[in-house]
Amino acid sequence: MTSHEGVTMAATTIAKIFDYPRNAWYVAAWDHEVTRTPLARTVAGRPLALYRTEDGRAVALADACWHRLAPLSMGKVIRDEIQCPYHGLRYDPAGRCTHMPAQETINPSATVPSFPTVDRYRYVWVWVGDPSAADPDAIPDMHQMTDPAWTGDGELIHAPCNYQLVLDNLMDLTHEEFVHSSSIGQRELSEAEFITSHTETTVTVERWMRDIEPPPFWLKNMRDKFPDYDGRVDRWQIIHFEAPSTICIDVGVAKAGTGAPEGDRSQGVNGYVMNTITPETDRTSLYFWSFQRNYRLDSQLITTQLRKGVHGVFGEDERMLAAQQSAIDANPDYEFYSLNIDAGGMWVRRILDRMLAAEGRSSVAHAVER
Repeated sequence: MTSHEGVTMAATTIAKIFDYPRNAWYVAAWDHEVTRTPLARTVAGRPLALYRTEDGRAVALADACWHRLAPLSMGKVIRDEIQCPYHGLRYDPAGRCTHMPAQETINPSATVPSFPTVDRYRYVWVWVGDPSAADPDAIPDMHQMTDPAWTGDGELIHAPCNYQLVLDNLMDLTHEEFVHSSSIGQRELSEAEFITSHTETTVTVERWMRDIEPPPFWLKNMRDKFPDYDGRVDRWQIIHFEAPSTICIDVGVAKAGTGAPEGDRSQGVNGYVMNTITPETDRTSLYFWSFQRNYRLDSQLITTQLRKGVHGVFGEDERMLAAQQSAIDANPDYEFYSLNIDAGGMWVRRILDRMLAAEGRSSVAHAVER
C-alpha cells in the first residue's frame, strides 16, 4: 500500500506506546563491547550480564544470581562460566549453576534465564522473549555494516527518552530544517513531496529534492569525491524501517540532472545512516548508529570526520528528544497531533501495536488527526 504524504492516515493511528515487544531481536552491544569481562546492559526491561566464552561466543544471562540476586555483571568469567561476585556461585552459558560454595550438592532449581544471542553486522543481538521463537533469519538487514563495498563507523547513544520518540524522529526528517539548520537542514525538506509505503513489518518513506543547493554537510562530502565542486545537486532520503526498531536511511546527493533519480548515482556521494534502537526502560533507550559510505573507502580521515560530524548532528537530536520526554512526563493528559509528515511514524506505531497485541501487552493512546 502507498499513501502520498500520509493523507490517507486515519485518526485511529496510535500516538503513544510506552511498552515494547519482547519477541524480537534487539542490539545489546557493539560486538567489541562484549568481552571476557562481564558487561551490564538492559534490553526491553531485562537487565542482562553479557560476556564471551573462550571460543568467542556471546552469552546473555539474566543479571541476577539465583541465590541473593546479586548482579552477575559485577562478577568475573572463569573459562566459559560466570561467577557471582557475592558468594561465588558459577553459571554456565545455559544459565545452570555448576558450583556452590561449601556444598557438593547443587540445588537443581539453581538456574538463571539464558537468552539467545547472535553476532551479526558488528553487533550482538539478543532475544529476550520466548526463546523458541528466536529465528536468526528475522534479524533486520543491516548488511552495509559488513559489506566490503561500504565502510564507516558509529557510536552508541544512551538516549534519555522512550525508544518510540527516536523512531518518530528518524521516520520524519523534515525536522532537519529546524534542528540541524547549520549542517544538513534546508527548507526544501519541508517543501518536497514524499511517498510512504508499508508491509506487515516494514515502512518506507522516500523523498527527492531536485536541483537544490547542497547543505554544508553534503557539500563537504561532494568535495571529498569531487574536489572544488560548487554546483547544485539532486538530494535523496529513502527511510526504511524494519520491525521492531531498525531504520536504515539511504541518503546522498549527486550533481543535478545527472540521473540520480533514475538510478545513476555515479556523479554523487551515497551514504547509509544505519540506526537500531533498543528500548531499555520506558524512558530510556540504547541508540546504536553508524554512517556507512561507498566512496573513498580507504580514507580513515573521512571515516573519522563523518563519525564526528554525525555525532554532532545526533547530539542536537538527543537534546530535543530529552526535552520532548520531559514535556510528555509533565503533561500526561496531552495528546499527540498528527500531520501529513507523520505518516511513516504512524505506520511504524501500528506495526508495533500489532506486535504488542500478539503478546497480549498493548498499551496505547490514540492520536488526533489534524
